[in-house]
Amino acid sequence: MKADKNPEVISKLFDDISLDYDKNNDIISLGTHKFIKKTALRELHLQDKNKILDMCCGTGDIAGLLLHYNKTLEITGVDFSEKMLDIAKNKYGQKINFKFADVTDLPFLDNEFDIITIFFGLRNVQNRDKAIKEGYRVLKTGGEFLHLDFGIKNIFSKIFDVILGISTALMLKNKESYKYLAKSKEEFPQPNELIREFTKEGFILKKRNDYLFGIISMQIFTK
Repeated sequence: MKADKNPEVISKLFDDISLDYDKNNDIISLGTHKFIKKTALRELHLQDKNKILDMCCGTGDIAGLLLHYNKTLEITGVDFSEKMLDIAKNKYGQKINFKFADVTDLPFLDNEFDIITIFFGLRNVQNRDKAIKEGYRVLKTGGEFLHLDFGIKNIFSKIFDVILGISTALMLKNKESYKYLAKSKEEFPQPNELIREFTKEGFILKKRNDYLFGIISMQIFTK
């Protein structure tokens, strides 16, 4: 059975895991996710006062890292889990603009942002093509779109699946939610296929980096 990506289901799922989300990410990734996120963000060409959109921002860790790198950035984070957004707002207050929004129907003007990021989020979107199109629409010509998520399905990816299974079994709460994570990871296209989906919508691949023997993959596209 495929992972259910109905927007209402996904919104409730992330509401349910919001309080433990940051802690569980540390457990599942054995602490590596923070290093990978920082390393990927350093590939962006950030300039003072850039307008940045973080799609599927969750609890705001990517937006917070961007602000740490350059405090002049104008950062907006969007998500459709209200409880995840509440945590993000509690972390960063007025420093970052967090909005409740669907990434397949963004409430922004064409060509509004210099940079867009989406980390471990596109995998949870039911209409992936529409989210990519919306990202293209609101990104300025010449702007950068950084995507990061699970990558190549190889032996190391299978080892991660075992770790994920053990971690899920040890969690007292939200086991079903993390079973969804395993399903969505398995169904998500590998990097080469995903790159084709982006280029079909008009993006040009600028750079790709793989991490943890290919388990995680980053792509930077330009418009």
